Amino acid sequence: MVRNVAGLLPELEAEDFYLLSGVEQGMRFSEWVQREKLPKFASLSEEEVDYRLERCLKRGLIEKKTIQYEGYTLQFEGYDALALRALVEQDMISEFGSPLGVGKESDVYEVRSYKPLALKYHREGYTNFREVHKERDYTADKKHVSWMYTARKAAEREFGILEELYPDVAVPQPIGQNRHAIVMEKMDGVELSRTRLEDEQVLGVFDLLLSEITCAYTNGYVHADMSEYNVFVNEEGVTIFDWPQAVPTDHENADEFLRRDLRNVVGYFRRKYPQYVPDELESDELVESITADSFETVTEFV
Repeated sequence: MVRNVAGLLPELEAEDFYLLSGVEQGMRFSEWVQREKLPKFASLSEEEVDYRLERCLKRGLIEKKTIQYEGYTLQFEGYDALALRALVEQDMISEFGSPLGVGKESDVYEVRSYKPLALKYHREGYTNFREVHKERDYTADKKHVSWMYTARKAAEREFGILEELYPDVAVPQPIGQNRHAIVMEKMDGVELSRTRLEDEQVLGVFDLLLSEITCAYTNGYVHADMSEYNVFVNEEGVTIFDWPQAVPTDHENADEFLRRDLRNVVGYFRRKYPQYVPDELESDELVESITADSFETVTEFV
């Protein structure tokens, strides 16, 4: 798990961020940045680089190796610090709160500006880089990419998709983005996987979710990773989150991804609420309904 660096920000000085930015710049060319190149990348003197390296190493923001040469690379904590500082300077964040969710591919925290918001750090490539590189379109055309590039591209992609879908589709409102971090509306409610719906709510929530999937398709996207773990439910409806892997509807595999999304949704409701989801309701039938722009509610299939 990556440490929360919000508490470090008051300790860090402008020159520390120059050093971190210099390492970041050097990592565009190599995973490990040679010590001799840092004064140029960071716009600091040799003596200042040495001092800032010691400070950043002590705080776990960078890592050092001395095998073939003395080199430095950013830790995720250092990348977090750069993104967080930029968002604070842009007045998108004024207070930092508790974790809202920690996973393999992202960490989410409560933050505050003019209202409670959520800050999502993308972690793609940190622990499962090879799989992410193989599966995600935004790295498919790159032979040599770093975890930093992978995480930043995931954030850029998700933020762009949220901007296109909101407010037509029930997704979190996008507020801002820097590097691998996204600031978005804080979602109210409970994750679908942890919700026990009342009998009279089941088909209503099922219909709402299928309607939002249809609306996203109409607006040009298939989620491509839909499950009960990326849907929030509250009294007002549902919110679908986690969109970095979404594909446009003209993608060659869009209908197959849509079929998988629907299979996951139908399968979840069938397992948890078997009396409400008929066996004859199949994902292929729903795919045809959505792609033909003739979506029917679940109750019409029953």
